[in-house]
Amino acid sequence: MLLRRFWPVLSFRRLVAISWAILCVAALSACIQRQTLQNQPPQPQVAAPSAPIQPVTRGPLLPPGAKVRVALLLPLTGSSNVLGQAMLDAAAMALYDLGSDQIQLMPHDTGGAPQGAESAARAAVADQARLVIGPLLAAEVEAVKPIARRANIPILAFSTVTGLAGDGTYLMGFLPQTEIARIVSFAHAKGANKFAIFAPRSAYGDVALKAMREAVAANQSTLTLADTFDPAATNLDAAVRSFTTQSQDYDAILLPEGGSQLRQLAALLNQYGVKPDKVRYLGTGLWDDPSLGSETSLVNGWYAGPQPGARADFERRFRAAEGHAPPRLATLAYDASALAAVLARTPGGATYSAAALTNPNGFVGLDGVFRLRDNGLIERALAILEVHPDGPRIVDPAPQSFVAVGG
Repeated sequence: MLLRRFWPVLSFRRLVAISWAILCVAALSACIQRQTLQNQPPQPQVAAPSAPIQPVTRGPLLPPGAKVRVALLLPLTGSSNVLGQAMLDAAAMALYDLGSDQIQLMPHDTGGAPQGAESAARAAVADQARLVIGPLLAAEVEAVKPIARRANIPILAFSTVTGLAGDGTYLMGFLPQTEIARIVSFAHAKGANKFAIFAPRSAYGDVALKAMREAVAANQSTLTLADTFDPAATNLDAAVRSFTTQSQDYDAILLPEGGSQLRQLAALLNQYGVKPDKVRYLGTGLWDDPSLGSETSLVNGWYAGPQPGARADFERRFRAAEGHAPPRLATLAYDASALAAVLARTPGGATYSAAALTNPNGFVGLDGVFRLRDNGLIERALAILEVHPDGPRIVDPAPQSFVAVGG
């Protein structure tokens, strides 16, 4: 494994070949002093297990001689168990790829419920965990947070509910605020001055509406139309017809939705006069779906998201090992576990202090450059991608450092 340290900022980068791993601990500033450690021999290829790792409630995952205990709270049973198991597998891959022998990953099953998450958190405290990774759902995070806070254990949670952030809880999820700020800024730079948004009536939609207003104001543009629709509706014809009769005086429209609902929205908007050759369709990370190009109305639409190339090798190796493609959120578990491993290598001993976790220069993961802020929110350096039938194309690459996106 090739290991580099650029002092004083720690970051990590993905495996670049099956047979060997790279851990890149990189400073993202031009004035950082660099130190290079001695190269080590390549690691063997990851062997596909005969069966997925079985869900466990307690006990070490990898490696048995680890020194720093890190708790991993995931729904290994219950309705979200498939996602939880895949995230557990991704976390195991991270430790293998980094060849980490400094940490001991302790999985705990939350069952996908607040009560289970509370029990898992208490078990993590009893295990003397130094860091908690997870849980997944907002209600679980809410149950875990006071327990971890009393024990002075920081949390890297996977929720996107921003109200849970802070006071030792950091959100690793994909936050629509950052995505919307990025896509609106890019569209404005390309000539869009009048914007619209058609959002679902949901917690996610509420966040998107607020973020859209802030992003439009920040770019000194105009939000000419903001409306919502029922995300549970199977037929959106009436909602779209009502939306289009209010106004069509905008250069770009944000559709913070995904999947079949997004396809239906786009087709109906086109049908009712919002032509994609006249109005640019914009999206959030929910558009991170290669199949969207099958809807012609979405072709050439723009969205902000992580640059896909960085996670391609992970997805290929995961599929080879587990027999199925990883869910999109699996990279969050990988990056959180890799971050835990990286900070365990801090000179002088492992540290999960607020200062270490919120290093302003950030870290590099499968989903690109990111940094954790003092308020517990994550900031990501995102690319602008354009929808095409053969998959998304990068039209504006993700910045490689936070110096490039405002420091």
